[in-house]
Amino acid sequence: MSERVPHGTPESGDPDDFERIVGAETERDPDLAVIEAGSRTLRTQAGPPKPEEIPSRPADPAVDRELREVESALLGRWPETRLEPSLTRIGALMDVLGEPQRAYPSIHITGTNGKTSTARMIEALLASFELRTGRYTSPHVQSVTERISVDGAPVTPERFVEIYRDIAPFLDLVDAAQEHRLSFFEVLTGMAFAAFADAPVDVAVVEVGMGGSWDATNVIDAGVAVVTPVDLDHTDRLGTSPGEIAREKAGVVKQGATVVLAQQPVDAAQVLLKKAVEVDATVARAGMEFGVVAREVAVGGQLLTLRGLGGEYPGVFLPLHGEHQAHNAAVALAAVEAFFGVGSDHARPLDQETVRSAFASVAAPGRMEVVRTSPTVVLDAAHNPAGARAAAAAVSEAFGFARLVGVVGPSGDKDVKGLLEAFEPVLSEVVVTRNSTHRAMDVDALAAIAVEVFGEERVQVEPRLDDALEAAVTLAEEEGEYASAGVLVTGSVITVGEARLLMGRG
Repeated sequence: MSERVPHGTPESGDPDDFERIVGAETERDPDLAVIEAGSRTLRTQAGPPKPEEIPSRPADPAVDRELREVESALLGRWPETRLEPSLTRIGALMDVLGEPQRAYPSIHITGTNGKTSTARMIEALLASFELRTGRYTSPHVQSVTERISVDGAPVTPERFVEIYRDIAPFLDLVDAAQEHRLSFFEVLTGMAFAAFADAPVDVAVVEVGMGGSWDATNVIDAGVAVVTPVDLDHTDRLGTSPGEIAREKAGVVKQGATVVLAQQPVDAAQVLLKKAVEVDATVARAGMEFGVVAREVAVGGQLLTLRGLGGEYPGVFLPLHGEHQAHNAAVALAAVEAFFGVGSDHARPLDQETVRSAFASVAAPGRMEVVRTSPTVVLDAAHNPAGARAAAAAVSEAFGFARLVGVVGPSGDKDVKGLLEAFEPVLSEVVVTRNSTHRAMDVDALAAIAVEVFGEERVQVEPRLDDALEAAVTLAEEEGEYASAGVLVTGSVITVGEARLLMGRG
C-alpha cells in the first residue's frame, strides 16, 4: 500500500514533481479527467516540425506493464514533497552500490528558476565536444523516464525498468537499516547515478531537486557548481528571503570547486560569495567574468553574442524565447568553459563553431513551447512570480500578441496571487482551471484570487483542463483567422505536461 503524507507532515521538494507519472496509479481527484494516452485530444493543427525529447507510453503492452509496475513501486515511497533533511539514506544507498556517483566528474546545478533549461544547454555543449553525457533533471513533463538521460536522450522504458530492478535488492537493504525508507526522489537519484556509472558517461549534469545542502543529489562532489537566479519559492522550507534561500543552495559549492553564478539579488550574492571564500572556490559571476553582450529576437528564437571566460562568442542562435534563456545560455557556456579549464592562464577558448552548433540544437519542452498554430498555443511551466515575470516578458517579446488568453492551473502551495499579478499585464483574459492531481489548487479559491487581480469580467472558470483549453482557444479564435491572438498555458509543470498530452504532443 502506498505511504501517504499525514496531515501537517513537513514536506520537501518541488510540489510540481509530485506524482507526475503519467498513466501511473496515483492519488487523483475522481471528479477530474485522468490525463493518459488515449484521452480526448483537442482539435489541433500541427505545430513546428521540431522533434521533442518527450517519451510517450511504451507501445509494447508488456513493456508498458513493466514500467507501470516500477512507477507504482516508486510512488509507494515517500513523495518528493516530504522532508526529512538528511543525506544519511542516500549516502547509505551510494555505499551499497559502490559509490557510482564518484565514477565520473559532475556539474551540479541549483537555483530557483532556469535549472532544467541550463542543464540541457550544458549537456548540448558537452556532447558537441564529443563527451558522453548523463543528465539528471526534475520534475518531468510527461514521463518519469525523462529524468535520466544518457547521450542526450531519455533512457528507454526498458532501460528504466532494468535500472530499477538492478538496484531494487539494495533498496531493501538500505530500507531495513534506516528509520525511514528511501524516498521517491532518493531512489530516482540512485538510479540515475548507477545508470551513469554503468553507461559509462564522461560527465554528469545533475540538477538538484530542491535547495542544495540536504538534497539527495548532494552526495556528488562536483568540480563545477552552477547557481541560477535565486528568488522566492518554497519559502516555508528554504527561507523567506533570497539570502536565506541562498544559504541552503550554497551547499552544492564544494572545496576547491568553480562556482558559476547567474545574476543574483544582493543578499543572495553575499551568501554565495561568502561560501565560495570559505571553501576556496573559484568564482565566475554573470556581468563580471561572463555574460550576454548582445541579443536580438530572431525567427524561432534569438541571436546572441556571449562573453565567456575565454572571450566572445558571436553569432550564437538559440532556438528558445526570452531574455532569461539568453542569460541561462551565458551561464551554461561559462560552466562548460570552467569544466574544460578555460579562463586559466594557459587555456584557449572553446571552438566557436562547435559552440554555435550546440546552442542551435537545444530544446526545452514546456518552456515557451509552441504546440499549435492558428491560434498559437504556447506552454510555459512558470510556477512562481519570478518565473511568471520572465515568461510574461518572453511571450510579449517573441510573439507580440494583440490578444493573449491565459490558462492557469497552479499547485495550491504556491504564491498564486504573485504569479497572477505577474501575468496580468499581458493577459487579456484568464481561464482558471486545475490539473488532475490532488495537489492542484481548488478552482473556486483560484477564481477568487483571479477576480481580485483581473476583475470579474476577465476571468472564466473551467474546472477541467480539457474544457479550459477549449474555452481559451475559442476566446482567441474570436479575433478572427488572421488576427494576432494566442493562448498561454502555465502555472505548473503538471498542468503543462497534461496540456501537452491533450494537445496531441504525448
